[in-house]
Amino acid sequence: MNQYFATVARGLEAIAAEELEQLGAQAVKPEFCGVSFEGDRALLYRVNLWARLPFRILMKIHHFPCQDAEDLYRGIHSIDWFDYLTPDLTLAVNATGKNDRLNHTHFTAIQVKKAIVEQQQERAGERSNVDTVAPDVRVNVHIDRSGCTVSLDSSGNSLHRRGYRPAMGAAPLKESLAAALIQLSGWQPDQMFYDPLCGSGTLPLEASLRALNIAPGLFRERFGFETWPDFDLPLLEDLLQEAEDSQKHELPAPIWGSDRDENVIRQAIANAENCGVEEHVWFSCTELADVVAPADSGILLCNPPYGERIGRIGEMAAFYKLLGDVLKQRFKGWTAFILSGNKELAQSIGLKSSQRIPVYNGALPCQLMKYELY
Repeated sequence: MNQYFATVARGLEAIAAEELEQLGAQAVKPEFCGVSFEGDRALLYRVNLWARLPFRILMKIHHFPCQDAEDLYRGIHSIDWFDYLTPDLTLAVNATGKNDRLNHTHFTAIQVKKAIVEQQQERAGERSNVDTVAPDVRVNVHIDRSGCTVSLDSSGNSLHRRGYRPAMGAAPLKESLAAALIQLSGWQPDQMFYDPLCGSGTLPLEASLRALNIAPGLFRERFGFETWPDFDLPLLEDLLQEAEDSQKHELPAPIWGSDRDENVIRQAIANAENCGVEEHVWFSCTELADVVAPADSGILLCNPPYGERIGRIGEMAAFYKLLGDVLKQRFKGWTAFILSGNKELAQSIGLKSSQRIPVYNGALPCQLMKYELY
């Protein structure tokens, strides 16, 4: 069993742990901005392919006591790097955390790189080149009071970048946060899903991928582990084939998105085409004032502008009031969820929420507000 750590957005640790357990992870433990778990190589590949909430999946390779730069160099140099990184492969180092004597992540990363390449020079007479953009092997080191944890980043580019969304609106949600909001809402694929402020379509698209059982990793060009010396191509090919075979061909219930902006609706349609769901999810150009419930019941989930990102606070207050009026007058029988990073604007909705779930959108503390519409 290998030890892994999934990095996730703050506040999503518990639901990310649930997702990892469903994928077969063992010894799952939520921690700050991440989840530790155990499993074999097949699990590592499967989590990268299927998990919708994490940013990166790190594989722990070493931990050692570390108080200063000398301890750091010695500990890194003691690892047999030829098991993970041959001189023909490129390298990047990402450092997080700090202690009293190692309090600059850039310095920490330089020390780690130095220890690795000097070991290579000593043993082989050549060393890996550094590539900070698309390295073959990305090393992650985390410093805390008890020492240094060394991991390899198995994901490559952040997993939230699915690969289907080159077209984006002015303030797009990360795909991983969209997936988390859908999970927090309790929406099930047999319920209608509607986002009346869909922008470039991230929420309806993530809902459609989940409803059709499409693995989000299918859209990626590659994973970080594909350039590791022990990469098992037949295993990955089996998992990819298994994922493709498990896709569903019809939605159990409609998934809709609308927005007032014709340009972002075109972007949403292009993104739907990129992930192969253009025949399933429906997008329309519709003013919020003209929105009506397309069914007797369902889940409405939206991410309206917060004022800090788009528009002025006064204009936004009127917009939020309109949103509340539309929900109250036209969506009886539905359950609505609204993500807001501005409490004053949220009050302008004029409805009493039955639940408020704290969520972070990047560094911005937000609330996912639930409204039962009777």
